[in-house]
Amino acid sequence: MATIGERGASSAWELTRMADRISFIYLERCTLHREDNAITAEDADGVTHIPSATIGTLLLGPGTRVTHQAMSLLGDTGAGVVWVGERGVRFYAGGRALTRSAALAQAQATAWANRRTRLDVARAMYRLRFPGEDTAGLTRQELLGREGRRVKDRYRAEAARTGLTWDGRHYTPGDFTSGDPANQAITAAAQCMYGIAQTTITALGCVPGLGFIHSGHELAFVLDIADLYKTEIAIPVAFEVAAEDTEDVGSRTRRAIRDRVNEIGLLKRCVNDVKRLLLPDAETDPADPDQDRVTLQTDHGTDVDAGRNWGWPDW
Repeated sequence: MATIGERGASSAWELTRMADRISFIYLERCTLHREDNAITAEDADGVTHIPSATIGTLLLGPGTRVTHQAMSLLGDTGAGVVWVGERGVRFYAGGRALTRSAALAQAQATAWANRRTRLDVARAMYRLRFPGEDTAGLTRQELLGREGRRVKDRYRAEAARTGLTWDGRHYTPGDFTSGDPANQAITAAAQCMYGIAQTTITALGCVPGLGFIHSGHELAFVLDIADLYKTEIAIPVAFEVAAEDTEDVGSRTRRAIRDRVNEIGLLKRCVNDVKRLLLPDAETDPADPDQDRVTLQTDHGTDVDAGRNWGWPDW
């Protein structure tokens, strides 16, 4: 039998189409190993076999250990691997994306590089955050002004709903305990949203640093996507946790966000939102290509097939 080092990598034609795979599989508190062409997850309840070719992206939560052979198989079958906190609310590290296509990354870079289309995506993000809001023709200053008012209104509304006294948003970077329980909970909830957004962006092969609202930071796009769910999920959960008890606010908020995210299927929704924002008119799923295709760019705005030498008459 061939050893791991002697096995050849599977070609794109031998692998399961991404469209036919399970987008995300989340595992925690288990040991991952390899048995033939399956990943095994062993925990206190026994061993579960997972055909590696059916995995889009594997999310490894707390308490997971993975062997070298398991990682070798995952890489051979084109599966992505992301190390996360419970239910994906923290992002720690990532391997390859779940897709071999650069379609989303290219669409993101193209939209970001033009000031007009960059503003178009920013407007679309605000419409996702605040359904029914007419953003047509609004400048960035007007968008930021509306966003600021809506978020402040939501803080006051959630404080009134939960019976908390609210004196505004106060956060000192690096000093989590400086705020009151509500502010601590909001900070913890926001960190969870960042983890979910970065997990999604990494899995889709997008560029974390190319933001459409935020700018100048390696995680600008992560902050953009995380904000899509701030007023709907993060703020209400934070106030509910702070209203229940003033002790251990940070960890209780993270657990509450974890449960809410799992309940509403936020990871899947986040994936779909990113795709719609970057390629709203795509007829096929940009993250689930039928084949592994490499092309060459030309001066005429069209691409030609790679794998051959192109002379001048061929262009």
